[in-house]
Amino acid sequence: MARTASLSGFPEWLPEERLVELHVLDTLRRIFELHGFSSIETRAVETVGQLLRKGEIDKEVYGLSRLQDDEGEAGNAGTAKGDPHALALHFDLTVPFARYVVENAGYLAFPFRRYQIQKVWRGERPQEGRAREFTQADIDVVGDGELPFRYDVEIALVIAEALNALPIPDFLLRINNRKLAEGFYNGIGLTDTAGVLRSIDKLEKIGAVKVAELLKSELGATEEQAQAALKLASIRTEDTSFVEQVRALGVSNELLEEGLNELEQVIAAAVQRAPGKVVADLSIARGLDYYTGTVVETVLVGHEQLGSICSGGRYDALASKGSRKFPGVGLSIGVTRLVSRILSQELAKATRSVPTAVLVALTNDDSWGAAQDVAAQLRSRGIATEVAAKAEKFGKQIKFADRRGIPFVWFTDEEGKHQVKDIRSGEQVDADPAGWAPSAEDLRVRVLKA
Repeated sequence: MARTASLSGFPEWLPEERLVELHVLDTLRRIFELHGFSSIETRAVETVGQLLRKGEIDKEVYGLSRLQDDEGEAGNAGTAKGDPHALALHFDLTVPFARYVVENAGYLAFPFRRYQIQKVWRGERPQEGRAREFTQADIDVVGDGELPFRYDVEIALVIAEALNALPIPDFLLRINNRKLAEGFYNGIGLTDTAGVLRSIDKLEKIGAVKVAELLKSELGATEEQAQAALKLASIRTEDTSFVEQVRALGVSNELLEEGLNELEQVIAAAVQRAPGKVVADLSIARGLDYYTGTVVETVLVGHEQLGSICSGGRYDALASKGSRKFPGVGLSIGVTRLVSRILSQELAKATRSVPTAVLVALTNDDSWGAAQDVAAQLRSRGIATEVAAKAEKFGKQIKFADRRGIPFVWFTDEEGKHQVKDIRSGEQVDADPAGWAPSAEDLRVRVLKA
């Protein structure tokens, strides 16, 4: 049902599509708040230097040269190669959140649990699952000085619960650990671990042969080292058996053992509390440099070509103030990507196209005031109600309600007698505006999984 936007990369929804998006957002808020996460919002604009301090991704940044001029500052706001004090729209919520934590540390109680639902902007080629303006929903826990590893486990479980509550197909959280990967690469003699991770992160896009070529040509890996890195990336288990598979590769390294232990804890807890929703997948790398431990990517089963719908991980050094560190762990759900797939595949739909449950019909033009009184009584009890615009024939008013997707029409005759008609079934009954209510199914718009 989703339409092609008139301006590529900037999606807009019809009213019934927006109801689906709101259902997704409301569900995520409800689950996040049930787990004690507080809502925040950060500004949409950051300095280029702030946005790019943990990774060179200047092609994704939208600069704001006009705003920069208004601020009375010179420089090119459009690229990372310009003035680091130039202004740009944020491309994710994690980096702005790290700044927020540093600037407000004196007002926050740690560990700080936050969720954030906002628009972000990325200058990339629009295609299915990728937009230039889109909504993300993030949860993070940030500590002061240290953050117990148990939060890595909790974050994964909260996200599994949130996604499970949405009208989407089955999903799979694919989890790895950067310490495990980096320790392994060091153990086989590949010291540019960030470069190896960036190459492995391309595995699904370009395949094992081309990744091996990248490792050899760009990072100087031998054939044996490249094949060892690919063997590690090929390990995928639904339980903790990956530990023995990694050790069978014969690489010894202290950081590797630390990462193995951490990933084992996450998978062991997930097997118990979210069975079938999580796998250990040692091909997951996450290209951004600020991840330091657990890393996660999530796919819809049967819709893998859409890409990751939820990703993130542990970052120990993204937020700091002098010697004070604020380690964190978090995951981000691509709401727009999810909603686009729900709509295009008709995976779910709203039970009606508008919030309105009742249209109060007009008997004549003089009845508008009385109709507003009826509407006020219904609204006071939480029943979404409209009043007809003009006193046309009842048949036309009913047709208007039908076009709008309103299920009930309310009639009041000149003697003050009230009746309500279910225009789907044709049933019409006497009703009292002080006590009548639609069924629970009709009271509010519901979004149902197909």
